Parts: sequence; C-alpha cells; structure tokens
Amino acid sequence: MRRWGMVIDLDRCTGCGACMAACHQENNLTAAGPEQTRRDRAFHWLKMLPTESRLGDEVMTRYLPQPCFQCDNPPCVRVCPVHATYLNHEGIVGQVYARCIGCRYCMAACPYNAKVFNWFEPEWPGDMKRKANPDVSLRPKGVVEKCTFCHHRINRAKEEARVEGRDVRDGDVIPACAENCPTQAIAFGDLNDPRSRVSQLVSGPRVFRLQEDLGTEPKVFYLAEKE
Repeated sequence: MRRWGMVIDLDRCTGCGACMAACHQENNLTAAGPEQTRRDRAFHWLKMLPTESRLGDEVMTRYLPQPCFQCDNPPCVRVCPVHATYLNHEGIVGQVYARCIGCRYCMAACPYNAKVFNWFEPEWPGDMKRKANPDVSLRPKGVVEKCTFCHHRINRAKEEARVEGRDVRDGDVIPACAENCPTQAIAFGDLNDPRSRVSQLVSGPRVFRLQEDLGTEPKVFYLAEKE
C-alpha cells in the first residue's frame, strides 16, 4: 500500500513563493478581494511560515513552505461530527465538501492551522471561471478546505499507469507546488517504497518534522539547511 509523503529541502528553498502561487492556480482558489482581505479572510492551501533562527548575534528569518501535513494521526479527523474529513488508505487527509457543515472543529483541532474556512462565495472576474482547473471542484461558501497533495494528479497518474499496464512509478506524481519550484526543493512520492526519492531523503541526517512531540505523525518532512 502506498503512503504519500513530501520532503522540502530548506537548503534549496529560497522562499520565493512560487509553490504557493502554483497551488493557488492549480486548485482553483479564488482571490479574496480588498474587503475580505481587510477582514483577514484571504486564504491559501500552502502558506509560507516565517521562522527565526539565531547565529551568534545575528537573527535570521526564513520562510518554510507549509502545506497540510497529511498526518497519520490527524486530530482534525477525530473531531469532525459528520465525518466530512477522513484519512484515506494512502495516507491523505481528505475533505468531503458536500458533507461539511462549516462548524470548523477541524480547524480548531489542527495544530498547524492547515485548514481554512471559505467565508465568501467564489468570485470569478471576466472569463476566469472558464480557465478553472476542471480536475478540481469549486468549493461553495461555508465549507472548510485544505491541501490535498494534488490528489487529482495522483488519480491521473494511476489511470495512466493502468492504461499502460504497469504500476505507478516514482516521479509519476508531481504536485503543482513541486512542479513549479524553480530550485527543485520539493520532492514527492511513496514513503513505503524504500527505493523512492522521498524515502531516501527522509533517512538522511538533516531530516526533521515540525512539532513532532504532538504525535500527529506528519508526512511532510523538512531537510535542515547545511552549515
């Protein structure tokens, strides 16, 4: 059984935000507009998390790309009263928009603030709606949404592999964030395949996960910067 995971190499990441912009376009996230932005209701599925580190007297600020961590022990799933969020058999935390009642318990339970609430009806100026990605559903007002590891791309890779009569190969699935990273800082693949690139990366000495002490078992790993 596959177990999808992601590795982000902070030694390669420049914090340019290309991953965030690609996610926004790939997954049909609408622009919030000035009024909703003023009310702090703009949202992204992938955020740039500012962090600070100290080297001697110098304080360094850097930005960590932060998608949903697709936890193996997800607190959001346990608190959903209508089972609108779930952990699937390949380790992805899914969201059933038609079932979501907008209570936001899952948002409160997520220690990483990975989930976002859709406060407003999507607006598509001009002919922008025609340019939406047909593989990703448009979400209505009043539901919680989040990163899916570009689940539609996973399904497409599976279908292509089935037609060709083979298994999904390492590198067949590339989420939009990884595809658009100019420094190739993001790797994606099957953590249960010891030959996959992500499996090899997570076995290295630089690997860490955010807030591991919480026991949520995130499947997004970071590689620390080299000294």
